[in-house]
Amino acid sequence: MEEWKEYKLGDLIALNSGGTPDKNNKSYWEGDIPWISAKYMYDDYLYSSELKISQEGLANGSRLAPKGSILLLTRGSGLFNRIPVCYTMRDLAYNQDVKCIESCNKELVSTEFLFYWLMGNKDSISAILETTGIGAGKIDTNRLKNIRISLPSKKYQQALIEFAKSLMYKIEINRLINDNFVIEPLLEILLIWMMTTLINDNLEQQAQALFKSWFVDLKPFRDQPFVESELGMIPQGWRVESLSSIADYINGLAMQKYRPTGNETGLPVLKIKELGQGCCDDNSELCSPSLIGEKYIIDDGDIIFSWSGTLMVNIWCGGKCGLNQHLFVVKPYDVPKWFAYQWTKHHLDNFIQIAKDKAVTMGHIKRGELDKAKVLVPDKDNLAKISSLMIPIHRQIISRKIESRRLSSLRDTLLPRLMSGMLTSMK
Repeated sequence: MEEWKEYKLGDLIALNSGGTPDKNNKSYWEGDIPWISAKYMYDDYLYSSELKISQEGLANGSRLAPKGSILLLTRGSGLFNRIPVCYTMRDLAYNQDVKCIESCNKELVSTEFLFYWLMGNKDSISAILETTGIGAGKIDTNRLKNIRISLPSKKYQQALIEFAKSLMYKIEINRLINDNFVIEPLLEILLIWMMTTLINDNLEQQAQALFKSWFVDLKPFRDQPFVESELGMIPQGWRVESLSSIADYINGLAMQKYRPTGNETGLPVLKIKELGQGCCDDNSELCSPSLIGEKYIIDDGDIIFSWSGTLMVNIWCGGKCGLNQHLFVVKPYDVPKWFAYQWTKHHLDNFIQIAKDKAVTMGHIKRGELDKAKVLVPDKDNLAKISSLMIPIHRQIISRKIESRRLSSLRDTLLPRLMSGMLTSMK
């Protein structure tokens, strides 16, 4: 039985107040930092708002809530109808009617767990809301800190967080459905899977748009000094490399030579078919992990480039498998993984055209094309700045692909049973 321990909320949290920059000073309100007031507070994950302030405005009247913190509305007439709690998905500024909550004891509790706990314990917060007198419409923060909270182990907290996230997915689905429409649990699973796929497609588009802006159009650097290069004019301090110089393109093995031996549990073989469908299946061949070695074992998050037959570049999220010949796993040297992935993908159309022009049955490219494919490498500071935007997007792509794989498996298990009449109800 999991042991739960009780604490005062105030012993677990840091509670900060926000503020409002001078609205008569236009320079405070001409920035790109989202600024949150009661109007933009709601129960969900919070990304932005219509109002934005500048760094100068932040330094003169407001405060920043770091990504992964909680915003709680503590003052305003709207509190009589709702008590909004939201989780920040990026750095946000906020006004004096809002409190920012973070865990100050990470060993005991995560901020994300506190968010879901507050979402589920609004009755406790409502009980300390002043409804009459001078303080009407305000949450007494001293009484807020005295609320008792019971905590399980951190491991169990994480399990509860994952469960809560799944409920949030379902809530998003329900918002898309008419209140009078009765939805079967199986359809719910299918819709969640569809939404996850759509979200991931959008993330890919975001990443590609950012990459094009930074490395093809060079929009953020137009006011900086440029120098001549073999790629034309580029920002001063940047350099031109090749794909083969920024990453190791490791070709797979002829896996028919490495079948599982004896009672060994084989690994699925990653071929072009599996790469295209994003997963291995019961028809995938098996190989021996002990014979092929770690170098040719692929796992979630690896960059795979099919250089023969059907050319494609994907982030593999189909679990552990053995890399077959005609596929490269791309291992970056001194650049981030997203950088190698985006540049390989950038050159894909040209590689496809080269493969089409070859007078052979199965088109392919040679390693020499990796040497010819040029890459624009920024200076260290700019690469770090760009990475701060790209790394979170790529992490989301990977996590959502893994989630999509799990939902796809569940869908594929249930759908045949439903369609065959074996399953008539899941209630």
